[in-house]
This record gives sequence, C-alpha cells and structure tokens, in this order.
Amino acid sequence: MTRAPLVADGDRPRVGGADRAPVEVAVGILLAANGDFLLTSRPAGKVYAGYWEFPGGKLEAGETVEQALRRELHEEIGIVIEAAEPWKTELVDYPHALVRLNFCKVRAWTGELDMREAQSFAWAALPVALSPVLPGALPVLDWLAAERGFTGATCA
Repeated sequence: MTRAPLVADGDRPRVGGADRAPVEVAVGILLAANGDFLLTSRPAGKVYAGYWEFPGGKLEAGETVEQALRRELHEEIGIVIEAAEPWKTELVDYPHALVRLNFCKVRAWTGELDMREAQSFAWAALPVALSPVLPGALPVLDWLAAERGFTGATCA
C-alpha cells in the first residue's frame, strides 16, 4: 500500500501541478557513537534557507542512492562515508518540488566536517532544540524517537 505524501505548506500552490514526477534525493542520517545526529542548515539562496535538515542531495542520472549520498556529503560537508545503510523513504510534496527522500544511516566516515556551502551544523539529540526544522526531516525525528523508546516531543 502506497502512503500519501507528506504535504508541506499545503496552502501554497504546487510548481508543476499535481502530476509532477518526484525528484530522487539521498539523505544521510549521520550518527555519532553517543547517539547524537548531525543536522545542517539550508544555505542562503536555497528554498527554505535557514531551516535545519539532514544533509544530502539529488541523485544525478545513473547514480544509486549510495553513490549520490557519497558525492553529496563530500561536496557539501567534506567527509567520505564508509557505508550508507538504507533505512526509510518518505515522499514529500513541497510547493517547489515533489521529492522522494531516501534516508540512509551513516555510522562511520573520515574527514572533518567542513561546511562548504556556508551552512551551519549541529550535533543534536531528542528533543531537537533547533528551529525551524525542514518538514521532510520531521518524520526522521519520529522514527529515531520510536527506535529509542523516546516518549517526549521530538522538537523542543
């Protein structure tokens, strides 16, 4: 059974109409040994600038999710991941695009974090105190909470 997409800012018109094809996006949930996870801010000049999200980006033609994630995390935050563990997928209907977010857990990487798009980063725990959080990232916080038996709100 296919779930309905998560609709962000449903009061705004959809660019491309209701029948637009989804854009495939690879997203990394970088997990530190203590359980914290990495959030980055969307850079100035991009849609939803300043919102907190999990890092990643669009798949290029012929790329797998893992290949795209490796490329994007190196380009955006300067690390080389060891493995990407496919986790969950969420379809999100934003006003500017319909995106299929392919979430992967990443537990090991090399290199120091280098925010190459002048974005900010933070290691976070539940409940997340950062705001605003990108709508497509909210389900991830719920999934992490469920896995960890966290019973409070996922955002402070």
